[in-house]
Amino acid sequence: MMREHRIDLGETSVGALLMPAQGTHRATLTLGHGAGAGMTHGSMEGIAVAFADVGIATLRYNFPFKEQGRSRVDAQAVSTATVAAALECAGRESPGPHLVGGHSYGGRMASHAVVDRGLDVAGLVFCSFPLHMPRKPGLKRAEHLDGITAPMLFLSGTRDGMAQPQLLNDVAKRIGATVSWLDTADHGYKVLQRTRRTDDVFEEMAHYASAWLDTVLPA
Repeated sequence: MMREHRIDLGETSVGALLMPAQGTHRATLTLGHGAGAGMTHGSMEGIAVAFADVGIATLRYNFPFKEQGRSRVDAQAVSTATVAAALECAGRESPGPHLVGGHSYGGRMASHAVVDRGLDVAGLVFCSFPLHMPRKPGLKRAEHLDGITAPMLFLSGTRDGMAQPQLLNDVAKRIGATVSWLDTADHGYKVLQRTRRTDDVFEEMAHYASAWLDTVLPA
């Protein structure tokens, strides 16, 4: 049963949704949303449901800009403080081990929070990590990842215009991370149904995440 929470940020607060794991609990993922959609977006719901089915609980939360109905994202310091507060909430409300990550902007800010605020996590899960702007390949957004020692998993679509495959593979090799490619998916998880080899993109993500946990967490 999904549970609602409020996360206190001092001068304001944001909403959060905890989706417990189904069956045997394996980990809890604190999951941030992208720049264009909040925690209740269909993609965030799809990830939460699919991950719950493989034993991964999720705590979804809003960043302040989305909670307040603004389109412009918060300053990095505000976003990383929100990630830290959400992780603290997850630590109180759901068993570990604890992971952080998110879709696009949410995953990127989670990685900055680990570096900037020294968050102690068992791993990071990046769903459509925005390595660069569309049609502007580059590696600047990945420079800080060298400062992370926890295991990292990138779940990226083969048609994602914000993560050129060779560049993301090179980054993953450099930092010792795992990349799992989502068949025909774009940055927002739209897929090519006629050529796709598997049925549900969120189930595919959960399958990869479960297999990754087998390799990075103690039995």
